[in-house]
Amino acid sequence: MATLKLIRHATLQLEYGGRRLLVDPVLSAKGALDPAAQSGNDRRNPLVDLPVPVATLLDYEECLVTHAHRDHLDPAALEQLPKDKPILCQPADLSRLQSARFQDVVPVEAKVQRGEIEVARTPGEHGKGEMIQKMGVSSGFVLRHPAEPSLYLAGDTVWCKAMQANLRTHRPEAIVLNAGAATFTQGGPVTMTVDDVIAVARDASLARIVVVHLEAWNHCGLSRAELRERLDEEGLGERVTVPDDGQDVDLS
Repeated sequence: MATLKLIRHATLQLEYGGRRLLVDPVLSAKGALDPAAQSGNDRRNPLVDLPVPVATLLDYEECLVTHAHRDHLDPAALEQLPKDKPILCQPADLSRLQSARFQDVVPVEAKVQRGEIEVARTPGEHGKGEMIQKMGVSSGFVLRHPAEPSLYLAGDTVWCKAMQANLRTHRPEAIVLNAGAATFTQGGPVTMTVDDVIAVARDASLARIVVVHLEAWNHCGLSRAELRERLDEEGLGERVTVPDDGQDVDLS
């Protein structure tokens, strides 16, 4: 049975295809990291503590990293993750992970097979206009297994033509979206806004959707309460789940 546990921000534990996967690990204690640069406030990150002990997050078989920004792979994770366990990444982050002494780094160019799980990499746009270049490459992953729903981990992207193409190509049955409407002092949001989430839900009208990346980083201003309210107004509250930190979600 496919299940997702939201740990905090974009950090997830997945039970999928009989394997335990860790996604975008950020292990720092509350307030251990500086605010995001040019974020317009001085709140230290992460804004909240982990809901589970770090040791429980290290019990995984493979790790997936959508991109190596520190709110998806922080210094604590680079230090504490087991160096001998597989870590799947976008090719742009291969050298950084190898430099951090990880021994089994698997760059996903198009797709790779991991046992019975197929992992395909998808493109996204980490913002719009000039912000795309400033933020750099950010990928998503689509997971497939014969006994599980297809799962699209969108990563840090806004609603865009590339993401719409991903939905058309892969037709995922479950989707995890990174919201928060992350914004800097210049340029527009670089992660999903309320309107972006609603656009995905309308476009992928048969998919189960889970929204994360909320209330844990200082440049993410969108709250769970605001998002849930809008989703209810749009009649999407039953199909789109906005979990709390530490909450389990059944994807089956």
